[in-house]
Amino acid sequence: MKRSTDRILTTHVGSLIRPQALLDQLRARQKGEPNEEAYEECLKDSVAWVVRRQAEAGIDVVDDGEYGKNISWAQYALERLSGFERRPVPLDKNPFVAGADRARFSEFYAEMDAAQPPSSDWESVCVGPLTYTGLDALKRDIDDIKTALKGVNVTEAFLPVAAPASVIPDRKNAYYKNDEEMFEALAAAMRTEYRTIAESGLLLQLDDARAAVTYDRMVPPASFADYRKWLEHQMEVLNHAIEGIAPERIRYHVCWGSWPGPHTTDVPLQDIVDILMKANVGAFLIEGANPRHEHEWTVWENVKLPEDKVLIPGVISHATNIVEHPELVAQRIVRYAKALGRENVIAGTDCGFAQGPFHRRVHPSIMWAKFEALAEGARIASKKLWS
Repeated sequence: MKRSTDRILTTHVGSLIRPQALLDQLRARQKGEPNEEAYEECLKDSVAWVVRRQAEAGIDVVDDGEYGKNISWAQYALERLSGFERRPVPLDKNPFVAGADRARFSEFYAEMDAAQPPSSDWESVCVGPLTYTGLDALKRDIDDIKTALKGVNVTEAFLPVAAPASVIPDRKNAYYKNDEEMFEALAAAMRTEYRTIAESGLLLQLDDARAAVTYDRMVPPASFADYRKWLEHQMEVLNHAIEGIAPERIRYHVCWGSWPGPHTTDVPLQDIVDILMKANVGAFLIEGANPRHEHEWTVWENVKLPEDKVLIPGVISHATNIVEHPELVAQRIVRYAKALGRENVIAGTDCGFAQGPFHRRVHPSIMWAKFEALAEGARIASKKLWS
């Protein structure tokens, strides 16, 4: 994994807004009218375009935009694992609409859900043994981005996939003896995906929104101690799933969910950072640009980043149409660099700009403007830090 040795490098979290041609192909597949040859060709062209576009915007460490995932950043695993089936579930029974933040601001969430309804009409139930069946799709994604990288001037490339805790969130167990046994089987199955990406020469990124978000869903009625015990176990399982992969090949992303809500009940970073740092990875991508978490850069004045690790803080928000001024981006970067050392910081985004093919946070033109602001802010910060 490259470091910011002579300037601040830039990257992002992963999921990018899909081009219209790819969306049209996905809609045809959903309707049961797929043209697989046309879809594969469109996907390859779309990945080539988005890699080139990231480089043009000034992003150093790029990905495929998660274009090969037909569902969401976490639910895509339904197409790559055996053992799950979808069952209908009423809205009021869906865990997606639970949590302390939603309870306190129920009127706000009612309006937000009416404008953009959540995926609330089905749940994922484990009904058989969990094994990894998506190797062909994964190798296609790897081949597409490697082909797209030819002739493009970037520093590195990564593929983002879900960490064990975030794979198919709110999954239900109807096969294993208990939820714990199901979780361990799921993590073991996902090991195939993790190792295949790392062995391909690409960086592996593990996305784990559930690590922090679960606090909002769990406490109350559970205690904070219960939540920390849960998080400790998630980290143990994660480390077991990536065992044997060089830490410097792995990035670990944590956010407090990407929805544009109040987030008043988010768990503070300072209360869980010690557990997060136990992940056996080379880089941590942690949300830090939105108004609820920007102040948490001060955590790093007192927390020692593990040796040989890199912090990739969010210095651009994905959840607002306001494009950050490059000077503000530079200020955010410099804060982290002074606390941790400039070589230990890479500038990133809070989360993905699209949580799924048909679910985006901003307009595409704004997404690219934000990337350009990120790159310009990194250039300004680099001048200050290397002057």
